[in-house]
Amino acid sequence: MRKRSLLISFFLILFIFSQRIEAQKFKFIQVPELEKILENPENKLFVVNFWATWCPPCVKEFPDFQKVAGEYDPGKVKFIMISLDFRSDLEEKLIPFLEKNNVSVDVALMTDLDYNSWIDKVDPSWQGEIPSTLVFNNSKKIRQFHAGELDAQDLRKLINNSL
Repeated sequence: MRKRSLLISFFLILFIFSQRIEAQKFKFIQVPELEKILENPENKLFVVNFWATWCPPCVKEFPDFQKVAGEYDPGKVKFIMISLDFRSDLEEKLIPFLEKNNVSVDVALMTDLDYNSWIDKVDPSWQGEIPSTLVFNNSKKIRQFHAGELDAQDLRKLINNSL
């Protein structure tokens, strides 16, 4: 009877954990998935932000990204927040941050931390500082890269100049 109770508890915890991650549209990505994002042929503007919970300017700008994302039609502008947090910080830092901020934008955790293998794919001028944001629409050959923090007003300008 006790084993059955433990097993039920285990599956309940596993279910709750999986729902929590799914509710936040959270996924793990490596270079091939990043390349798919960067090469997306849809006629849609993509706003891809590279950030981490250990980066104070990233945490400061995150609410602005969330707010601005809610102002645009998701069929025309897609926001993807790519976290550069360490996978070991997933449970203690990243997921609690996402829950606390009631995150509604897509979030991915980059698990390939060999930055030199993929930074140039994002933008050849990128030196690796975060936060950094790439705005692009491949079908319209639009590509803008911004290294550094953005507030809501500057983010809107970056987006509106690309629409």
